[in-house]
Amino acid sequence: MSTRIAETFAVLGDPVRNAIVDRLVSSDATVGELAGLFTITVQAVSQQIITLERAGLVTRHREGRTRRVHLELDIIQEASSWLEIRRLHLEQRYQRLDGVLAEVLAAEQPPEDHFPG
Repeated sequence: MSTRIAETFAVLGDPVRNAIVDRLVSSDATVGELAGLFTITVQAVSQQIITLERAGLVTRHREGRTRRVHLELDIIQEASSWLEIRRLHLEQRYQRLDGVLAEVLAAEQPPEDHFPG
């Protein structure tokens, strides 16, 4: 796993940062708009946004007098791809395990008696 992906998962492990990302999926927002989602201070939300910025998950840009927070999807898509590769690998392993278990169960089954009838 790359350091960037590991950092992404670590950053998204925080419920506040995760909720911020969930909100930004729909559209950009100001820090004040994001702070309205929580019972924590604007300064605390701003700190969470700084952490998201350092991880490359969000950027801030000016629109007139306000600064809007924008979700950068490329790192999320990279992490999603990494997860999908792991999911496919695990699915293949489970399918092989299913085959082995079926063979074991078939070998343990007593033979059926066939009586001429």
